Amino acid sequence: MPVVVKERPAAVQKRARLSIFWAVAPLILLDAVCITLSLVAAYVFRFRLIPYHAPFSAIFYQRLIYIGVPMWLLIFAVHRLYHPDHLFGGLQEYAGVVNASTLGLVALILYSFLDRRTEYDISRGWLMMLWLFSVLTIIVTRFGYRRLIYRLREQGLFVRRAVVVGANEEGKVVADQLRSTPRAGIEVVGFIDPTLRLGSRVDGLTVLGRPEGLESVVERYGVEEIVVIPTALKRETLLDLYRDWGTDRRVRIRLSSGLYELFTTGVQVQEVGFIPLVSLNRTRITGIDAVLKTLLDYGGALIGVTLLSPLLLFIAVLVRLDSSGPIIYRRRVVGLGGKEFDAYKFRTMIPDADAYLEAHPELKREWEETGKILNDPRVTRLGRFLRRYSLDELPQLFNVLRGEMSLVGPRMITPAELRHFGRWRHNLLTVKPGMTGLWQISGRADLSYEERVRLDMYYIRNYTIWLDLKLLVNTFLVVVKGRGAY
Repeated sequence: MPVVVKERPAAVQKRARLSIFWAVAPLILLDAVCITLSLVAAYVFRFRLIPYHAPFSAIFYQRLIYIGVPMWLLIFAVHRLYHPDHLFGGLQEYAGVVNASTLGLVALILYSFLDRRTEYDISRGWLMMLWLFSVLTIIVTRFGYRRLIYRLREQGLFVRRAVVVGANEEGKVVADQLRSTPRAGIEVVGFIDPTLRLGSRVDGLTVLGRPEGLESVVERYGVEEIVVIPTALKRETLLDLYRDWGTDRRVRIRLSSGLYELFTTGVQVQEVGFIPLVSLNRTRITGIDAVLKTLLDYGGALIGVTLLSPLLLFIAVLVRLDSSGPIIYRRRVVGLGGKEFDAYKFRTMIPDADAYLEAHPELKREWEETGKILNDPRVTRLGRFLRRYSLDELPQLFNVLRGEMSLVGPRMITPAELRHFGRWRHNLLTVKPGMTGLWQISGRADLSYEERVRLDMYYIRNYTIWLDLKLLVNTFLVVVKGRGAY
């Protein structure tokens, strides 16, 4: 049994409230500082550093500081920018900052219109600078504060204890995902299951009891989150859980999708005929995440093609001189939505590589089982060098510009390789394949198919634009060392 501090329900609630307070209170203070500095900086830039010939009232703008700070904090609160459910995860928080800051600007304009104590119009330049300064400073500050919270959560602070109700296959996957993402702030203390015996172990977690004994588990282990797996429970048991715990203020009850393999891609809930219906996203990355990823892909690929064009031309000449055959090899792979396309690579094999494979059954068997061939005799002398440093994949920058690939994503695969992804194949088809990814920095061709599938699914489930940037930097370091390439 895991060693867990036992607390009385009142103590648990007090600890939860204090945890929320110490996470949110500094954020309110930081926002107030950023807004104040933005108001002052906008005044200095507009009226002191930049020539301004129209008459203005310094006292009026001083009043705007006194009015603006509490006004903006109130608007932020209305936009739920201090609610724990909307903080420390995803880009929606930053989008909320932009919207709330814009509304704060409108509120200041309305105040200036109603203020009878001044005869001067509010400066449009000052308003523009205020909006720009406030959005930038608040987003940057919140980004840094979020990283601090993540680090503290990894140390065991600002976390909420949870039990997973249902230890079937989906329950195990959900628990594993929560445990592998400490920055989510959820500590899974064990399972509740209607069929397994008390004290049995499931994937390193203990079965703490049955659904009917959940009350004692909540009190004994200080549980604050109940994650329910509907596929592991009977309908009556599920309804009883929500009847007993749906309005209980001690805990927050959450419902897993029931089809984890599909719902990983994200869902939308919409009422149709007053019935809430769930629809799957056709693509995993949506909204502002999709915009940022598109900017990164096209911007990075365009810069890459421009800077590397001499190297691309030089490699093309070397391929032509090294052996007969085309310079570019077109590999038919599966892309977003299952659409097939030709991925470009510098040719690294002999021209009749496919025929050679058919003539050697042992090599073909190794290829079909592992997706790679150690010491492949079909690879040319130049090809081994190009593969070692991934130079053969540089033409895929043009696939990125064509919108078929991303700089970062799951590894591109052929239609025949889809079978290795089993029930996860739907997830794979909701994102574009990448020139690099977790597989590139985790072993490259040394990885088994099972490891590749696991890494691809981890990337899809945990995508952020910051993960893409991190992987791009790490890819460069791995490629320079030339490890895991055949």
